[in-house]
Amino acid sequence: MELDKLNGFSFEQLSVGMNAVYSRTITDTDLRNFSGVCGDTNPMHLNEEYAANTVFGRCVVHGMLTASLLSTVIGTRLPGPGCLYVSQTLHFRAPVYVGDTVYAQATVQELIAEKRRAILRTECLVRDKIVLEGEALVQLPKPK
Repeated sequence: MELDKLNGFSFEQLSVGMNAVYSRTITDTDLRNFSGVCGDTNPMHLNEEYAANTVFGRCVVHGMLTASLLSTVIGTRLPGPGCLYVSQTLHFRAPVYVGDTVYAQATVQELIAEKRRAILRTECLVRDKIVLEGEALVQLPKPK
């Protein structure tokens, strides 16, 4: 089954176990642009001298920048355009650094037919290590 790039998958097309992935290599420009947009200028993210004295030893990517990649995979691939995020849990497991390639994935865990909702297992991985995990609840539109 192929994704309709304008309307995404319909509820009826989804099945438990369906999976999609989006990957991005995080650049320093990504980090600084994200900081500017969200206003989080914590020196842990932007100042190497400061970050060298933290538990991470160097600047780390904003956790919410990493988490935003989940929105990309859900909003563009599974279920795709037309779905609405209802909720998302996040558990940060490991840091992400500039230069890391993050693989954001969503897997259909459960379908709630009476509400046209799907529960998705969400994960972000770097080099096969889970750096973020959680669960998303999405609402799918009614058929036209």
